[in-house]
Amino acid sequence: MLKPICLLALIMSALPFTAQAEAIGGYAAGCQTGAIALPLTGLGFKVVRSERQRYYGQPVLIDYLHTLGDKVQQAGLPPMLVADLAREHGGPFEYGHRSHQSGLDADIWLRPGNTALPIPEQDMVNHKHYVLNRHFGDDQRRLIALAAQDERVSRIFVHPLIKQAMCHAYGDAPWLGRLRPWFGHSGHFHVRLHCPAGHDSCQPQHKVPAGTGCGNELASWINDKSGELYKGPRKPWRPVLPAACEPLLARKEPQ
Repeated sequence: MLKPICLLALIMSALPFTAQAEAIGGYAAGCQTGAIALPLTGLGFKVVRSERQRYYGQPVLIDYLHTLGDKVQQAGLPPMLVADLAREHGGPFEYGHRSHQSGLDADIWLRPGNTALPIPEQDMVNHKHYVLNRHFGDDQRRLIALAAQDERVSRIFVHPLIKQAMCHAYGDAPWLGRLRPWFGHSGHFHVRLHCPAGHDSCQPQHKVPAGTGCGNELASWINDKSGELYKGPRKPWRPVLPAACEPLLARKEPQ
């Protein structure tokens, strides 16, 4: 198995000489240069909905996903299903996410067993009774745990009930604090990496609070179910972007 730093060196060596990888701006108002396309199939992972062409990311994100796929394979888990990363030059999507703009975000579906592909995203929550359903089990817990233990991870967004299940399963594991309860993540989890060293134009998000986040903070999410209510389709997100993004996003790209 290649160590992350060795794999990252191989990825960087494949870049054109003129391409300098950089995450520019914030996760929800930014762009990227020197992005790499994640292969549609690799050790321990498969890309879903590839027709969207949202499989580009910074080298550190692509390395993270390869490393996680390796761990998934070694753990005997089904290949993880990787959904949206970012467009080639980042920036906002026409529909869907507000973030995923600077090449440091990745959505990973919670796969219901080793089912045949293609499959739709599978909800893990019974929203009527506000409990996890039969699709969420040990495989899903193990995948999230593997994803959260990498020090490059800033936070991972999961449904509050999934966070609760992880707290029950893993007690006081220090990486639990990276799992952030957030509605809208009941069929997938959303990985967000730290700004890479040397990316001076990358705007970091505030640090997650100290601790596991399994106490009062989680209870407030479990008790307040207002975020479960459907509020209708969201309007396209049109943030103010850094000036450096304008020439990058001037060309037409798939949305």
